Amino acid sequence: MSDYSISEIRKNDRYAVSQMDSLLKEEGIRRDENLDYSCGLYDEDYELVGTGSCFGNTLRCLAVSHAHQGEGLMNEIVTHLINVQFARGNTHLFVYTKCSSAKFFADLGFREIVRIEDQVVFMENSWSGFDSYLKKLKEETARQTSSMPGPDSGSAPAAEGTAAAGTETAAVVMNANPFTLGHRYLVEKAALENRLLHLFIVSEDASLVPFSVRKQLVMEGTADLKNIVYHDSGPYIISSATFPSYFQKDSDAVIESHARLDIDIFSRIAAALSITRRYVGDEPFSVVTSAYNRIMGEVLPQHGVELVVVPRKESDGAVISASTVRTAIKEENWPLLETLVPESTLRFFRSAEAAALREKIRAAENVVHY
Repeated sequence: MSDYSISEIRKNDRYAVSQMDSLLKEEGIRRDENLDYSCGLYDEDYELVGTGSCFGNTLRCLAVSHAHQGEGLMNEIVTHLINVQFARGNTHLFVYTKCSSAKFFADLGFREIVRIEDQVVFMENSWSGFDSYLKKLKEETARQTSSMPGPDSGSAPAAEGTAAAGTETAAVVMNANPFTLGHRYLVEKAALENRLLHLFIVSEDASLVPFSVRKQLVMEGTADLKNIVYHDSGPYIISSATFPSYFQKDSDAVIESHARLDIDIFSRIAAALSITRRYVGDEPFSVVTSAYNRIMGEVLPQHGVELVVVPRKESDGAVISASTVRTAIKEENWPLLETLVPESTLRFFRSAEAAALREKIRAAENVVHY
């Protein structure tokens, strides 16, 4: 290793970034859009021979030049990235990798969580991480259902205002960036049609509206529905905004592998919590979401989970979307916002507490996205 050195590749260093892109391309990898740290491994002539990156608590975009493979350089890159993560306080780490590379990470102490054959392997550097996550979900469920008014002990109640909410246990996973009347419609339908609803709020902070605010608005906007158990999604329910695509051949492969990874993980969560239905909103405009829903509809029933696709709620003949809400906030169109969000969301964005967030949204170049 004495002939090599590792240093950070900064986003504003155009030459180093172009070197990294060229190396990744040579190894059949695209630079991921979501990176917050990158490093380069250089030879004695300061030529880039290896690279690796991080995003949050994940390792990404790892490559060593073909001319230098077999020298143990990838081990040096991964060790460096792990040290960077530990210095940040991230000790629970994840990696998405090709199936052919899984053994390498296993030898470094990573444990396989999910394998989608010939596509992707999702791994973590903990032997009890996912099991501990399932245990936490069960404990949250027991704690929250214990305070629910019900017809008998140990039974979750019907949603408020209904004679009965069925016998099934359902789940909704949402980002809510921010919480809209469309989100409310989906949650209310699921709560009314089932005995108990597990509501997972995506906790990755990859959205304009931070997780703490999104969670607050979801809980305030559904507080009248008394058969909901709230969960942070944690690191295992991965949003489409941060699912890596850098080593997959095309967008169709990305959609399929993400959906199948999500389904595999969710099926284990469903088994642990006795979930038999998953509710999603339809997406008339997004090819990606439509394909994702189609794959879930095909595969989830194989795991004993019914997929319920709910038509999107409309306002003035147009579907309500979080993108439209963010646009209204950006343009300070309060009359339009009143028709798109619950009173609790409107109250928050009008408040002094939201001043910095309003300014952030106004300053954003593009608010029409995930």
